[in-house]
Amino acid sequence: MSDRRRGLGRGLDSLIPGMSGEPEGSGAQLVDIDALEPNPLQPRASWDDAELEALAQSISAHGVIQPLIVTAGGAGTPYRIIAGERRWRAARRAGLNAVPVVVRDATSAQTLELALVENLQRADLNPLEEAHAYRQLADEFKLSQAEIARRVGRSRPAVANALRLLELPEDARQAVLDGAITAGHARAILSVGDAERRALLLQQIIGRALSVRQAEELARRLKEPTHQPERKERPRSSEERSLEDQLRRSFGTQVDLKRTRAKRGSITIHFYSDEELDTLLQRLLPD
Repeated sequence: MSDRRRGLGRGLDSLIPGMSGEPEGSGAQLVDIDALEPNPLQPRASWDDAELEALAQSISAHGVIQPLIVTAGGAGTPYRIIAGERRWRAARRAGLNAVPVVVRDATSAQTLELALVENLQRADLNPLEEAHAYRQLADEFKLSQAEIARRVGRSRPAVANALRLLELPEDARQAVLDGAITAGHARAILSVGDAERRALLLQQIIGRALSVRQAEELARRLKEPTHQPERKERPRSSEERSLEDQLRRSFGTQVDLKRTRAKRGSITIHFYSDEELDTLLQRLLPD
């Protein structure tokens, strides 16, 4: 068993004592499937339909092997799921009328933490869902990053890095949700402070299928000063800034437009590899 799994196991036990280490089915009882309601604090925002269908087929053949963990429900529903919502959804799809559950007393904080730990164990959360869950633990239950890390079996830096993803611009957050970029790519984007350069870096990561290391190197280059200010350089107009942005997007790389008071100037197109240079030359010097 990996260190990560052992750490998460300790996290489970700290949330509801006796949870880890109990044999499967210990104290389980069958309850009507309609007597259960989803966890409103479930950190997972989306469910893969193909995975649910595969699990439903397995449940049709073998039943629900591992009981769901539930606690007292809200008004009108006897039980609320705190671990096992995917099994519950798949069981409903498979047409089961009842599922095995283990009933536990749990606070709202424990409900969120246990659902988070379960998803982390199965690697079911995307990085942003994980980050939102940590933020919820911090905001609603006043837990520090160190306390969150201890409870869910993560390191404090891992929790801090996850929370930083919530600072991403909207297009980068969507790229993470879509699986177009990884958390490592996202952290490279966050290392660039300028919004325009962040957008450019995201475009390059997706368009050129950059590895995380390549994205980090490009981010480092984008952060480097591109030129020294000149005494004769006049304030730039909004039209000039817009034109520079259009050039960046057109060439897919950093472009600097400079004009002096004498209405002279230059356009500097940057490249960061021989491959990029070849691409630029093909566009600038067509056959």
